Formats: sequence, structure tokens, C-alpha cells
Amino acid sequence: MANPLYDRLFGRHAGKDTPFLHLGDGTTVTHADFLALAASIAHCLSDAGLSPGDRVAVQVEKSPQALALYAASVQTGLVFLPLNTAYTVSELTYFIENSGARMVVCDGSGEEGLRPVAERLGAGLLTLNADGSGTLNERAKNAASAFKTVDRDASDLAAFLYTSGTTGRSKGAMLTQSNLLSNAETLAEHWRFTADDVLLHALPIFHTHGLFVASNVTLVAGGSMIFLPKFDLDTMIQMMPRATAMMGVPTFYTRLLDDPRFTGTLVKEMRLFISGSAPLLAETHTRFEERTGHRILERYGMTETNMNTSNPYDGERKAGTVGLALPGVELKITDPETGKDVPQGDVGVIEVRGPNVFKGYWQMPEKTAAELRKNGFFITGDLGRIDADGYVQIVGRDKDLIISGGYNIYPKEIELLLDDQPGVLESAVIGVPHGDFGETVVGVLVAAPDETPDLERIAEAVGGSLARFKHPRKLMVVDELPRNTMGKVQKNSLRDRYRDLFAPA
Repeated sequence: MANPLYDRLFGRHAGKDTPFLHLGDGTTVTHADFLALAASIAHCLSDAGLSPGDRVAVQVEKSPQALALYAASVQTGLVFLPLNTAYTVSELTYFIENSGARMVVCDGSGEEGLRPVAERLGAGLLTLNADGSGTLNERAKNAASAFKTVDRDASDLAAFLYTSGTTGRSKGAMLTQSNLLSNAETLAEHWRFTADDVLLHALPIFHTHGLFVASNVTLVAGGSMIFLPKFDLDTMIQMMPRATAMMGVPTFYTRLLDDPRFTGTLVKEMRLFISGSAPLLAETHTRFEERTGHRILERYGMTETNMNTSNPYDGERKAGTVGLALPGVELKITDPETGKDVPQGDVGVIEVRGPNVFKGYWQMPEKTAAELRKNGFFITGDLGRIDADGYVQIVGRDKDLIISGGYNIYPKEIELLLDDQPGVLESAVIGVPHGDFGETVVGVLVAAPDETPDLERIAEAVGGSLARFKHPRKLMVVDELPRNTMGKVQKNSLRDRYRDLFAPA
């Protein structure tokens, strides 16, 4: 028996003195150095009494040691649970308790708040700081630099990722070794990653994008990463000439485009820019191509499935779409009420099936049964359509659907029109309670730099383009849209903010 995920991502690099992590301070961590660090951490986890299948809850800043903790968890057969660094003690308590974590690893600054939680729940606690220091590091210093990898099966759990929890309690998506490995191998091939690639990595590693896409793809390909703690514009521009590829969220690209130093000459060594985690505006696509000659490759994935679709490496990359279903992934559009396939081009719920699809929700059999069909198709909750060429367009979330006076309204259709209006940088369309219609439409706008949107003219433009029941009853201008750490607009926050807009006086 073996450990497929460890063997394919990490073990195959044993003894290699080739670069793996290029750090911001100019130092380099080789594959061999990284594996030695991971092995020493694996000893710490094993010596703490953890057994294969136990969960390790991790809330730490990004660092080589943090990534090595992930590798060590895989090597020891533990279930890795990365947690957003913005979560409060109250939120963390739920994740630790719900997952039954046997070990908590946190930043030293969070130890005081989490120590009572860990003790009450019977979990161990170690610290790991951004500079690599902490009690975990102290123990690792005295541990051996080789560890006998624990045997695991491809169907064994490798990670938990908790959903964002915008509608009730977060759900723990159970991801197997096969889920993670199959997706990494598919993406590496689809995006043409090789050992010669240097990925500019400024994403957090508590999320699918930065950990299971960016890092795993690089490991599968045998390449290296410029491993930055976070997105910093000056550092990104400084490092860009040394990279061949970059993965980012839309905010990365808009900030780069706002800097005159970001030019085609700067990115002449780059072969690929990938965007995900939130929709990319068509304007950003256009500006980026005009500035650099590169067309950003947009893709689509989620917590429960990793990546499902991607625009092609070779071939047309369509703005406003997330491309075609990845090899090995089946994707269809269904009626949310009946579950039956809808006609090509119609809007419905996206369902996917493939080796990337998770095993189910931890300790939530009812939720699992409701969202994961017996035939293996996962009901994503995303609304979309497939065009005549097979490209998928995301229209919105099922929960974002607005039903006003009995009519279904898809926010994306209105947002695309609002985004095109003079003075508007971006928009979000939401439904709020209304006494007559049940719900009505509200448009929330962000002004373009140094511009003031003319709300009357925008309303006129909408009136001439959309059926009356789709017209926003109110247009609001805000400084910025609320987003999560990966750049997704938090419409639940906007709905809460404006829910009483049409309440009786």
C-alpha cells in the first residue's frame, strides 16, 4: 500500500535540490529542504498522539512552515482543516468542535483565546507564527528530518473545507485524496504546467484556490513558486519578470492595471494568467489584453469540487464565461424544481459529477442527501447556462435568484447592463422584501474613479433594455461592495443592509 496524495505531490521530489519556494527576502527553499521540514513536523504530529483520520484545525499566516504543515498532515494520514485567518474565536470554536479536531495550530497571537477552547474540547494546541517561530517549530527543531509515510487509500479523507456559511451554519466538505489529486493532475495538464514553471503565488493558503489549486498544481508539475505572504503591488511588480504564470482573484488584476508600471514588457516572460474565486468584469478582460497582449484564463470551481470548468489554454477564452467542463468532469444544467435537464441555452442550476466531487458533508447526512444525488451529481446551487459552443456562463447563486410578482429575475443580466453605464465601475443586484411583489430589485453601484453616476440616465437605459419587472426599483451608490477574502461579493450582507428599504413607515 502507499499514500497516493503524498507520493504524487511530495514524495516524488525526495532528494531534489531544485528550487521549490522563492521567498520575498531572496532566500530559496529546495524540494529536499521542504520535505525535511515537513517530515520533522510530521514527527511532532505523530508524537502528539494523533492517528490517521484525525483532524488538524489550522489557522495560521502563510509561510513555508504553514505549507509544510499541510504536507506533514498528508504524510501522517491526518485530515487537514485550513481556516480563514479572519475568523474570530467564536467562529473557530464551531469549526473545531464540529470537526472533532484533535489538534489546533494557531498563530501565537491567538493562543490565549483558543487555549480554553482546545482544552474544553480535548484538543492539543500548538502555535506557528508568520516567521516560522512558535511551539510547533521548537518541537520540529528536535525531530528527525525523515518520516515513514503512513499508508492511505485514494478514498481516504485528506481535508475538510468549510463552506462560507452565508445561509446558516457552515458545512464541512469532506475531500478525499483522490478528489485533490485527480483535480491537480487534470489542471496541470490542461494549463500546461511543467517543471520549468515559476508560479507567482500571492493567494492565501487557507482556501481551495491558493492551496489545492495553485500549490498542488505546482507540486504535481514539479515547478516552483514565488511564495509571497499576501498581495503587495510593489512586490508583485518586482517579482513578475521572474515568473511564468500567475493565479489570482479579480482584485489582483484590477490593481495591477491601475499601476502604469504594469506593462507588456514587464510580463514578457509570462505565459499564463489565471483568474478565479469571483467573476472577472469584461472591462478587466479588455484592458488586460490591450495592456499586455495576454488574455486572462477564467475558470470555475467551489469548495465541494475544486475546479469544474476552465477556458481553454489553446482556443478562444470567452470573457463572461468560465469555459468548458474539464476533462473527466460532467456538467449539466437542470430545472431547480424537477431536476430535469433544461434546453440548451436556458438558465438552470449547475450540476457536476466527476472524481473531483467531494464525499459529502461531515456529520450532515440530510444536507449531503439533499445536494449530492445518488447518481453522483452534485447540485452546486449556482445558476448558469451553456452556450452553443459548450461554454458555461455563471448567472448567479440559486439563493440570489429574485422572484418578484411571480417572475424569476437573474441578477447577472441586470448587472451586466449596469456595469456598462457611464460612471459605473461595478454593480451588484439584489432582491429585498416588498409588500406588493414579495421581492423587488435594488441595484447597488460603485462609481468609477473620479466619476459620479447619473442615476436618472442609468434608470432610463435600463428601462429601454429590460422588461419592466426587471427594473431596479432603487439604485444605491456605495464606496465599495462587501467582499470576502477571495473577492466574492457578499450579497447576503447587502440584503441585510437594505432589507427594510421598502418597509411600511
